[in-house]
Amino acid sequence: MAISKERKEEVLSLYKDWLNRSEAVILVEYTGATMKMMDGIRGKIREAGGEFHVVKNTLVRRAFKDNGVALPEEYLVKSTAVSFAFTDPAAVAKALTDATKGNEFVKVKGGVMSGRTLNAAQVKSLADMPPLPVMRAQLLGVLQAPASKLVRTIAEPARGLAAVVKAFSEKASATA
Repeated sequence: MAISKERKEEVLSLYKDWLNRSEAVILVEYTGATMKMMDGIRGKIREAGGEFHVVKNTLVRRAFKDNGVALPEEYLVKSTAVSFAFTDPAAVAKALTDATKGNEFVKVKGGVMSGRTLNAAQVKSLADMPPLPVMRAQLLGVLQAPASKLVRTIAEPARGLAAVVKAFSEKASATA
C-alpha cells in the first residue's frame, strides 16, 4: 500500500533528523529475518546508545542526498535496515555484530561515519574497536604516565638525601 505524500515528508524529516544526530550509520540487509530477530537486534542496539529501523530505500536515499552524503547504489537495494549510532559508533557496531552473529539472514552492507562511506569490512573493524569509555581510560593512562614519571624523578633526589640523613642520625645515635 502506498503512503501519502504528507506521510512521506514526515518520514523523510525523521530520517534527516536521525542522520543529523548520528555519529555513524550502518546499513544492513535483512532479507528473510523474522520479526523476533529484528526485535532482538533493536534491543541490543538501543542498549548501546543507538537505534535500529527498517527504512524505505527511496526516502533514505533522499535523506542522505539532502545531508550531502553520497552512498554507493548497492547499499540501498533490497531490504534495508539502518542502525543509527548517536553516542558511540564502536559500541553500536559491536552490538550489531554481536546481535547478527550466526544469523545468515542479516548482512552488513556498509555505513557512513564522519561523512565517509564505510564498506562491510570497515564496519567490522569499527566493531572490533574498544568502546568509548575504554578508549578514554587508555588515553588517560597514556597522558598520565609521563607526569607520574616526572614526579618520581623530581622526588628521587630528596628521598635519597633523606635516606642519607636518616642513616647518619642512626649511626650517630648508635655510637653515642
